[in-house]
Amino acid sequence: MRFTPTSLEELNLLLQFPVATASTGIKVHSTTRPEVIAACQNLFDKGLIDQPDGGYLTDAGIEALDHAQSLCGLLAEKK
Repeated sequence: MRFTPTSLEELNLLLQFPVATASTGIKVHSTTRPEVIAACQNLFDKGLIDQPDGGYLTDAGIEALDHAQSLCGLLAEKK
């Protein structure tokens, strides 16, 4: 399986959620790029966030964010 543009939007959106606390969420506004709005809806449909326009991470979303951060760290350029 390869990352699609849609899955990359979802990963990038997941990475926007604050790491330090589960009690802080995000809001995706209607003026945001359509791809981000669709990614937000997809994350909601997958049960990773609790609102179709953002909100908070679910338990599965917190786990997905942990994995996304790990992958991002592994792929980061070393300086």
